Amino acid sequence: MKAIDHTFAEIEQPKPTPAGRDLLVKVEAISVNPVDTKQRKTRTSGSHVLGWDAAGTVESVGRDVSLFKPGDAVYYAGDVTRPGCDSEFHLVDERIVGRKPKKLDFAQAAAMPLTSITAWEAFYDRMHVVQGKSMLIIGGAGGVGSIGIQLAKSSNLKVIATASRPETTAWVKNLGADHAVDHRKDMRPQLEALGLKQVDYIANFSGELDAYWNAMADLIAPQGAMVAIVGNQKPLPMDVVRSKSVTLCWELMFTRPRFQTPDMIEQHRLLNQVAERLDAGKLKCTLKETLSPISGANLKKAHERLESGTMIGKLVLKGWA
Repeated sequence: MKAIDHTFAEIEQPKPTPAGRDLLVKVEAISVNPVDTKQRKTRTSGSHVLGWDAAGTVESVGRDVSLFKPGDAVYYAGDVTRPGCDSEFHLVDERIVGRKPKKLDFAQAAAMPLTSITAWEAFYDRMHVVQGKSMLIIGGAGGVGSIGIQLAKSSNLKVIATASRPETTAWVKNLGADHAVDHRKDMRPQLEALGLKQVDYIANFSGELDAYWNAMADLIAPQGAMVAIVGNQKPLPMDVVRSKSVTLCWELMFTRPRFQTPDMIEQHRLLNQVAERLDAGKLKCTLKETLSPISGANLKKAHERLESGTMIGKLVLKGWA
C-alpha cells in the first residue's frame, strides 16, 4: 500500500527477490504506529510504501541467511530507510526479525515488534535500569507505554503510568502499573499523595517532549535517568536537569538498522526474548483493535484513529482481500 499525496492507493509491484541476509516475508498482518503518520506527512513528493510492524511467513531467503528458513513464522518492525511492510510481500534483514510467538496469531504478533523493541532498548540499552527502583511512564496507555509498563514490572520497578480517562486508567492498571496519574494535571501533588517526591527513571513515551519537560526535570531524582522517543520542538532549559547530574537518553528503534550497527542482531535476540515471555504468559499482547482486510481504505481509517490521539494499545490490520 502506497501513500500518495498523503492519501492511500493500492498498486501492483513485481514480487521482490531476496539477496544477502534478506528474508522475503509473506505478510499476514500489519500494525500502525505514529511513525507511519509522520512519514506520510513528511514525504512531500512521489509515493512511498509505509508500515513498520508486521507478522508473516518466510517465503524465501537470501544466500547469506542463517537464522531462518522458508516456512518460518516471524514478526518484526523493519527499517525506516527501506520500503515499509504494508505490502503482501516484503524484504527485511534477518538480523532485525524474531520468531513469531507460538501462542499468538499473526494479528496479535503484528501488534508487538516496534513497541517492544522501543521499550526494551529504552530501558536496558539506554537507561540501564536497575531493579527495585521507581519509574514514571508518560503515555502509559499508548503502544510503547503498554508494553513498557510490563517490561518495567518484570524488572521489579515501581511503575507510575500516566492516564487521563477512566478507560486508560483501567488499561494501565490491568497491565501492571502500581499507580496511575493524570498527565493533564500537575503531577507533583499526585506523586506526593502516593508517597513519592521523585522517581529514579522517567520514560516519556508520548508524542510530546516540550509539554512535559518542566515536570520531568522537577520529578526526576538526582543522578536519575530519562528517555524520550521524540525530539523537542524548542530549546529546553537544562539547568535543573544538569544540576541533578541526570542522564538524558534518546531512543529510536530504527537506529540499529539505519546505520547497520555492529550489534544490529540484538533486535533479533530481544524479539525472541519477548516471544518467549509472551508464550510463557509473562507478557500480555497489547492488541486493542483489528481491521480486516488490509486495504487502502482500512489503512486510511487506521491512520485517522492514530491521529485522533485517543488510541489505547495497538491497532492491527489483517488478511488480504
